[in-house]
Amino acid sequence: MSFPTVDGLRTMELGHPGSSRTFLNDCVLNGTKRATAGLLSEYVDEGEPWEHVGERMVLVDDDTQPLGTIEITRVEETTFAEVTWEFAAAEGEGYADLAEWRSTHVEFWARSGDTVTDDTPVLCIYFDLISRGGVLHPAG
Repeated sequence: MSFPTVDGLRTMELGHPGSSRTFLNDCVLNGTKRATAGLLSEYVDEGEPWEHVGERMVLVDDDTQPLGTIEITRVEETTFAEVTWEFAAAEGEGYADLAEWRSTHVEFWARSGDTVTDDTPVLCIYFDLISRGGVLHPAG
């Protein structure tokens, strides 16, 4: 999972390559997706630091081409069972309820070889899209 970088900023690669990533990127670019979830174990396994408030990241496509710049606004560590509807709705993927969010994410992570239980630690990452296209670096 190690984050590649583009122009000195870490990248945000959503979903799996292909139609999943294209759909999720489109949701970010049209403003409906303002959050994403990650398994804490993936960060630990890769020795990768968590996203942090104020961090700017480059949203990229399957070819690591920049689509926009996001800024992290909130990061919460919780368990899978404690993920809230507020967060699931902020993911902007059209879930009808929290049960649908949970089943979709269990299936997604299972395709990556991860088993998720109610006690699995999850990072809930909120962000704002601050530019489209190229990389927007922080001022200063």
